[in-house]
Amino acid sequence: MLSAEYSLTEIQRRIDEVQRFLSVTLSIANAHTVEFYTHDAWNRFMAVPPQQVLSTVGSCSDQQGEPEHKANESEQTGTTFGFCNDTNRLVDTRELFQAAKAHSLPGLGVCMSRDELLQVLRENGPESGAPVAAIDAELVTDEFMNSKKSHEVKSMSEVVACLAQRCRVKQVIDVGSGKGYLSSFLSLQYGLRVYGIDSSSTNTHGAQERNRKMKKFSRAYQKHNKAQGESTLSPQEELVDVKPGLDGDDGDVVYGDGVGTVSQEEQEEVLIGLSDVNPAVERHSESNPDTEELFLSALSVDVIQPASPRVPSSQLSAEERERRKRENLERKAQNRSAGASVMFSPLTSYVTAETELRELINELEDAVMVGLHTCGDLAPSTLRMFAAKPELAAVCSVGCCYHLLSEEFEPAAGQECSRGVCGFPLSRYLRDRSWFCGRNARMSACLALERVSHGQGIQMESLFYRAVLHVILRDHYGCFKSEKRVGNVYSKANSFVDYVRRALRRLELDESKLSDDDVQDYHDTYRPRMGEMHAFNMEELSFSALVQLFDPLLSPRCYAVVGLKS
Repeated sequence: MLSAEYSLTEIQRRIDEVQRFLSVTLSIANAHTVEFYTHDAWNRFMAVPPQQVLSTVGSCSDQQGEPEHKANESEQTGTTFGFCNDTNRLVDTRELFQAAKAHSLPGLGVCMSRDELLQVLRENGPESGAPVAAIDAELVTDEFMNSKKSHEVKSMSEVVACLAQRCRVKQVIDVGSGKGYLSSFLSLQYGLRVYGIDSSSTNTHGAQERNRKMKKFSRAYQKHNKAQGESTLSPQEELVDVKPGLDGDDGDVVYGDGVGTVSQEEQEEVLIGLSDVNPAVERHSESNPDTEELFLSALSVDVIQPASPRVPSSQLSAEERERRKRENLERKAQNRSAGASVMFSPLTSYVTAETELRELINELEDAVMVGLHTCGDLAPSTLRMFAAKPELAAVCSVGCCYHLLSEEFEPAAGQECSRGVCGFPLSRYLRDRSWFCGRNARMSACLALERVSHGQGIQMESLFYRAVLHVILRDHYGCFKSEKRVGNVYSKANSFVDYVRRALRRLELDESKLSDDDVQDYHDTYRPRMGEMHAFNMEELSFSALVQLFDPLLSPRCYAVVGLKS
C-alpha cells in the first residue's frame, strides 16, 4: 500500500497508535541484558513463567494472517497490551504479541511487498509493463557471494533498476557501498553508471579490485551468450582447451572456434577473486593442481563451449599466426571499450546530510540514491539528502545497526547530538513531542522475530555469561560500569571460568580475588535461571517496515524506505 493513499492526518493517527504501544512496552525493550540479574529484570517486569513466554512466541510465529488486537477485552481484564495496569508487570503474553503485530507497520497496513512495489513501478513507468533491460546473460551471484548477500543484491538491484528506468536516469549513487557487491552488480547486470561512496579507503580499494575480477567473470558469460547459437553439443560434452600462447601471449582458454578468449592471467585472477568470498573454491584452489578443473568449478558448466582442434604453433603459417594475433588484439580492444561504457567508480568519503555530491562526483547527473544496510545515522542522512537535493530522483534505503543511531532527545545522548544533526527523529511531528526510543530498544530492533523463532540470531550462552560476570563485578569489585569493554571474549573462552579470567584481565582487575571454584559457583547458581533470560530476550523483538525487500530468515534488516520525486 502506497503512503500517498493516506492523508497526513491518517499517518499521524497511526504514529500515535505506535507511540502509545511503545510508551507501555519500552520499559522491557530498554532493559539491558548485562544487568539482567543485578537489576532482577525478570521479577521487575514479568509475572508469568518463562515457559509460557517461549510457548507463546512459538505459537504466534506459526500463525498466519492479519493480527488482531481487541481493545475492549483489555479494558475488561485490567491490562494494557498484556501489562497489568496496577503493577505494570506482564501478565498476558499472548495479548502482548498480538498487540505487537497489530502495531508493526505490516500490521498497520502501511507496508508493501517487493512484488507490489515492482508492479507499481512497471505500470507507471515510461514503458508500461516493459521488463528492466539487463546486459546479455544474467550473472549468477551465488558464484561469488554467500547466500545472504546474493539474496540481498539480486532483490534490491531489480528494484533499483526499476526506479532508474521509471525516472529515466542512468546513474546510481550507492552510499556506504562497502565491498561493492551491489554497485558492481548494478553496473555489470543492468548497465548503470554507479558511484559507490564509502568512508573506508580499505573498502574502496577492495571494491575496485573485486569489481575488476567480477567484470572478467561477467565477460565469460557474455561471450558464452553470443556464441551459444553456434554450439551443438550438450553441456556434458563441452570441453575446455588450454593452448600455448601465440607470439608472446601466455596460454589462452578458448571458447568455441576462437569466440572470445580468457587469458591464463585473467583465469587465475577470477579464481582468486572468487576464493576471496567462497571458502569452497579457496580450498579447491589450494589442493587441486588441475587448472581446467579449477576454472570449471568457478564457472557453471554451460558457459564452456567446445574447443577447436588443437594445432601446435609451429605448424601454423606466418599469415595464420598474424591473423590470430590481430583478432586477439581486436577482442581485447572491444572488451576494454565495452567495460568503459558500464562503469563502477568507488569513492572514499565520509557522507553526511550536508555533503555536496557534486563536489565528489564531477560527472553527476540525475540519479537514484541507494543504501544497502547503511549503518546508524547514514540511513537518515541518505533520506535527508534525497529530500534536499534536486538531482536525486529516487531513493531506496535499507538501514542497519540501529543501536548506532543518534537520538536527539535521548538523555544519555544529548551532548553527542549537540555537535551535529541527529539521526532520529526525522519528522517534525515526533520532534515536537521530543520522542526517543533508547539504545537498548534500538538494539532489540536489529533482531527479527522470524529468525529467532527458528532458533537463529541470539547467542544465549554468551549473553548469560556476560550477565553473570556483571554480578561478579558488583559483588567483588564494587563496579557496575567500566571505561574498558569486555569485548568478544566469549568466542575465545573454553568454559565459564576461562571466560571470567579473560574478562577480568581485559578489564585490568585483580583476578586473584576469586578461585576457580568461586567463579564456577556463580555459574551453577544462575544457570537454572537461564530460561528467564531466553524468554526475556524473546519479548524484546520488534518490527519496522515500509517495503519488505528481503526474506527476514536470510536478512533480518529486510525493510526499505523507498521514495520517488514527481
